[in-house]
Amino acid sequence: MILTDELLEFIEEEHLCPHCNTRMTPCHTPPLHVGDGLGWGSPVFMICLNNDCSLYKKSWQEFEERYGHVASCRYMLLPGADKGEPIMVASCDAYTGCIIDVEEERRRNQRRQKEKEAVAALDTCVADGNLAPVMLLILDENAKVEHRERACSLLDRINDIACVDPIRNHVFRHTEIGQLANMAVDRILKAHNLKECPHCAELVKAKASVCKHCGRDL
Repeated sequence: MILTDELLEFIEEEHLCPHCNTRMTPCHTPPLHVGDGLGWGSPVFMICLNNDCSLYKKSWQEFEERYGHVASCRYMLLPGADKGEPIMVASCDAYTGCIIDVEEERRRNQRRQKEKEAVAALDTCVADGNLAPVMLLILDENAKVEHRERACSLLDRINDIACVDPIRNHVFRHTEIGQLANMAVDRILKAHNLKECPHCAELVKAKASVCKHCGRDL
């Protein structure tokens, strides 16, 4: 689930539980809503996870006396709501497995934004001789496959040997993208009359018999 900047701002704000004055914790909403069946209306919410909260502590006894169930309540707040409300929990661990790592979400959003900008730049990268967006997409293991494939197809047209080391040194999780990128590198080296030394991996002229970098025979 992609969190918008507005949702990230909401969960970064300080929301205090009115029952214990403890800062509430941002969590992903569960897949199912136990209330009216209309859903949560948001992928995130704030919840008080303080086990010493008065609402949480007193609700155990109330649930047992009224309904004969082992359950309690925690205070929760949805984005845009004027005030929060109690939400039933069956154990002290409820919702602790869906706590949001705000910094990680920020990093994900930044990565997605860079991918979006790189994709937009592909239309002009050949004319501009701009290798940067192509390399960003090829080396980003989280970028969409179709964007990475398109980036690989542009390597030959840009024909810049600056792509060689980053691609050769990258460990591709997607093997097909790795094959496309490395095959493009082979063609670019051939177009520049270059080859890689099998001993030190430095670039030398295709007809060289001795590596000028490590001095070993080719």
